[in-house]
Amino acid sequence: MRAIILTIALVLVIGAHTRNATAEAVDLEIMLAVDISGSIDPFEAKLQREGYLKALTHPSVIAAITSGKHRRVAISYMEWAGELSQNTLVDWTVVSNVATARAFAGKIGAIPITTSHWTSISGAIDHAVKAFAKNPHKGSRRVLDISGDGRNNDGGKLGPARTRAFALGIIINGLPIMNDRPNPYGLPIDRKLDEYYKTRVIGGRGAFIIVAKGFEEFAEAIRAKLVREIADRGGPVTDRVVDRTAPGARTRMP
Repeated sequence: MRAIILTIALVLVIGAHTRNATAEAVDLEIMLAVDISGSIDPFEAKLQREGYLKALTHPSVIAAITSGKHRRVAISYMEWAGELSQNTLVDWTVVSNVATARAFAGKIGAIPITTSHWTSISGAIDHAVKAFAKNPHKGSRRVLDISGDGRNNDGGKLGPARTRAFALGIIINGLPIMNDRPNPYGLPIDRKLDEYYKTRVIGGRGAFIIVAKGFEEFAEAIRAKLVREIADRGGPVTDRVVDRTAPGARTRMP
């Protein structure tokens, strides 16, 4: 029995040492949470995926990543829909230069694009909370970056999910997609989705939204958002709301 206990203890010590050896200190832990609910058709899902791949390898994003104290960030990419539909496509990965950014984006791009039913922002937040708790790479900031084209209509309430995230020091930023394309279900276009994200979704120090005026502008919007998040260009909670993603975009106080 004593030998068994000693063996188990040795395995645990070795396992802990291995985990610590692979863990790295980073400037930021950021999870990209991407909406693949049924309101997004295959064409839009493709544009959305391509937008992330282009943004992740853009020179301005790489410059932001290498501008911090540790010159690296830990990124995870997930896609979500209803309460039971959250899928981490690429788990926590340290990105520190063009090569590692391309490798990370390549892993995402190699996975087939799918869509699912319903929209559970609360489910996406809860999934992220668990993922952050298991992240071996530790940063001074934690950011959950949620993009989507609809409101929470499945699963738990948003309030308690946000509270659980804030308890772990997670900042939630938003990228609402204000899309004029008819959705597959014939539902009316949500003209106030940006206000919903501002008041019901985001939160934490310097939390903000950047609005994408359709999926065609998605790459530009996510690039601007990543640069601001990684470089920690923030302020008080919901300090500014960006109305457009084009150069010289206006801002307004909430």
